Amino acid sequence: MKIEVVQLENIRSHVKSTVPFTSGFNCVVGGVGCGKSSVMYAVDFALFGGSVTRGFDYLLREGADAGKVSVQFSQNGKTYKIIRGLHRRGGGKSILQNSDELCLYEEDTLLASVKNDAVAEQIKAITGLDRDLYREIVWFRQEHLKELLDVAPRDRQRRLDELFGVSDYDVAWNNIATYRRDYEIEKNVYLKDSDVNNIEALSNDYNRVSEDFTLLEIDLESLTEKLATAKRNLEAAEQKLKLLEEKKLKVEELKRKETQMHTSLQSSTNNVASLNQRVEDKKILIDNLCQRQLSMNSQKSLLLAKLEQTGLPIDQPFDQLGSFLASFDDKISSLRGEQEVASKGIQTDQKRISQLSQEDKCPLCVQSLTGQYKTDLLLRIEQENAERQKIINRLRLEIADLQKAKTIASEAYSGLQMCLTRETDLAARVSEEEGNLAKLIIELETQQKLVIDQQNQHLMLQNEIATFDLSDLDAARVFREQTFKQYYVLDSDLRVKVNRKSDLLRRIDEIKLRIDTAQEKVEKVEKLERIIEVLDAIRDAYRSIQPKLRVEFVKALRNFIQQVLDGLVGGETPLLNIIIDETYTPYVKSDLGITREVGNLSGGERTLLAFAYRLGLGQLIMQSKVGHGLSLLMLDEPTENLGSEDGSIERLAEAISRFKAIEQIIAVTHSEVFADKAEHVISLEKEAGVSKITLER
Repeated sequence: MKIEVVQLENIRSHVKSTVPFTSGFNCVVGGVGCGKSSVMYAVDFALFGGSVTRGFDYLLREGADAGKVSVQFSQNGKTYKIIRGLHRRGGGKSILQNSDELCLYEEDTLLASVKNDAVAEQIKAITGLDRDLYREIVWFRQEHLKELLDVAPRDRQRRLDELFGVSDYDVAWNNIATYRRDYEIEKNVYLKDSDVNNIEALSNDYNRVSEDFTLLEIDLESLTEKLATAKRNLEAAEQKLKLLEEKKLKVEELKRKETQMHTSLQSSTNNVASLNQRVEDKKILIDNLCQRQLSMNSQKSLLLAKLEQTGLPIDQPFDQLGSFLASFDDKISSLRGEQEVASKGIQTDQKRISQLSQEDKCPLCVQSLTGQYKTDLLLRIEQENAERQKIINRLRLEIADLQKAKTIASEAYSGLQMCLTRETDLAARVSEEEGNLAKLIIELETQQKLVIDQQNQHLMLQNEIATFDLSDLDAARVFREQTFKQYYVLDSDLRVKVNRKSDLLRRIDEIKLRIDTAQEKVEKVEKLERIIEVLDAIRDAYRSIQPKLRVEFVKALRNFIQQVLDGLVGGETPLLNIIIDETYTPYVKSDLGITREVGNLSGGERTLLAFAYRLGLGQLIMQSKVGHGLSLLMLDEPTENLGSEDGSIERLAEAISRFKAIEQIIAVTHSEVFADKAEHVISLEKEAGVSKITLER
């Protein structure tokens, strides 16, 4: 695994930073608090998502609501990129991962997202690392480099046994003891089972029940034959009884039909009588209507005679008589006009006579009149008025005669109009009643035919009922009851024995099952005894193999540490010979054969030894778990307890730069002397609380 680019956004003092890395020895250098270790923490968070403390307060920039880390790395020729985010929740009191931003890509293909477990599984499949292993052998946090050298030997042994998997044998040894105890308990339970201890008695009981079952089957066979014969007799009796009962039902049905037919015949006879009466009533009604028509014709003749007396032409259609009747009003109006003209003439002449009586002038020409002429004029006017009066009197008489004739004609016309309307209504009524009479006559004839048909059917039903004889029905019922009782007794006996057979069969099955189960338990006891023997052998093997495995791991660890240490020291300083005991505690042996503990080494030697110890341990673990050595090393302030005056920092940096067994080493330091030996140097400074990155080489 090789880290290529780390991008930080709102991570501690980094607002937005991009940190590139290459193969070989990379060094991030800068003063205290400028954001160097933040890069290490950000890589750990991006790869595994876990916190190194109880929360993420150490990682998210103060005052920021969200942050993000992106790490691009390569493995086996493929490029991967993982992105994780942080955000504040609950008003800024808690900081949590933002699962929506969690993504893992291979090139441009999304491998996993959102779910942390899925991403962790992919990371382990790609790199062979999980979070605990990464923090133990890849990332050497500040002041943790010498941690394994400083712990008590037993704690170191327990911790490394867990890493190497040696402690798994202790776990397996204890787990096997649990399984052995469970198997022992199971075996004792089987041995206490009553059926296991009495399997011979069960076999004898099985033989006895089987013999009873065989005898019962023979008895059932004979009883089944008797029952079959009884069943055939019963079926024959039931069939005969069924036919007779069907015959009885048919007779009863015929009687019901005969009763219904009698009722229907009576009803039809009553309908015929009723229809006869209705026909007679209808004929009387039609006769009455015809008499009314004759009376109406006589009345119409009288009215026409009155109209003829008034001078109206009765040979005209009735609709035109109205116009002739209106001529009376015209004549009366005309006579009254003449009467009014005559009256006005008399009035005018009266005025002239009055004027002539007072003056001797003509009322028309205003000329003077002489005595004789005036007298003649007055006489002539009076004569004219007398003539006019006669005309008025004559006109009055004519008007009175016309008024009387009009009244007579109007009354005759109205009466005639009423007669015509009633005549029309009577004609329609006569026609309607004659149609109803015709329908009644047809209905009467139909009903009479129906009565004749019903009488014939009634007679036929009576004859058919008389042909049935039900004397055999009671005898058939008695015979059926006798055969049924015989069948019932045999069937009950058979059922009892069948149930007995089922009980015996169930008993046989139960005993057989108990025998089989007991036999299986006996076999299981034997199998459990063999399993317990095998488990005891395995536990003994685990107990004996654990020290041997530890010895082999100690040898391999010593070789790896020695190789790393030789690579770090080179030929410039005396070589350090390493000895590792069974607690994985390292010692240094001089050429003179003097063995020194770690506490007796110089600060530089202890740092080199701690560095080599952790590298050798990492190489061994990676080889044992994934089949290849460690390819990445993350060092956070590896120069702790080293001084620049004695050259120990420079020597450590020189040793790391010469160590080529690991593809990529990334170190974080404040020492410029240490950084001078790196192949790739990233410088960090803080300006106004924000980290700034400079690539020096």
